[in-house]
Amino acid sequence: MIKSIIIAGFGGQGVMLMGKIIAESAMLDGLNVTWLPSYGPEMRGGTANCTVIVGDEPIGSPVVDVPDVVIAMNIPSMIKFEEMIKKDGIMILNSSVIDREPSRKDIKVYKIDANKIADTIGNPRVLNMVTLGAFAKVTGLVKLEMIGKALEETFAGKNKKLIDLNLEAVRQGMNSVS
Repeated sequence: MIKSIIIAGFGGQGVMLMGKIIAESAMLDGLNVTWLPSYGPEMRGGTANCTVIVGDEPIGSPVVDVPDVVIAMNIPSMIKFEEMIKKDGIMILNSSVIDREPSRKDIKVYKIDANKIADTIGNPRVLNMVTLGAFAKVTGLVKLEMIGKALEETFAGKNKKLIDLNLEAVRQGMNSVS
């Protein structure tokens, strides 16, 4: 089994961190992973995306032409990557920002009001972790326990206080999809 994911949005939405946590979680679970970032001309506010490939067999290339899953955090990302998704693939949309429907009817679409959920948690910056939780629930590719361990590694030291907040955001994201 090899699954490919493209995560895309504006710089500052936590796209790269979401990809790193997915990759780290899968790696901690004994799977093979690749993570490949791609930045637009500006960092914060510009476009950003990353690809993550997760598999239980060796991965030949970090490049993805036909992803199994696309996580779109904004309209330009939805438009850019929608046509690439494999038939019967998954698109996860941040419905706080994306106010339109994808045109494809041969993919599964999940809408997550990530900004609103992050606001109710008390920190708008965790919208990426809310979306990560939805991704984990929908795909089953990463487990909550491994996400927790990846967050512990990522936020070690002075940022340790952020672990519980981010884990709560992941849980809320998991609860937001059925």
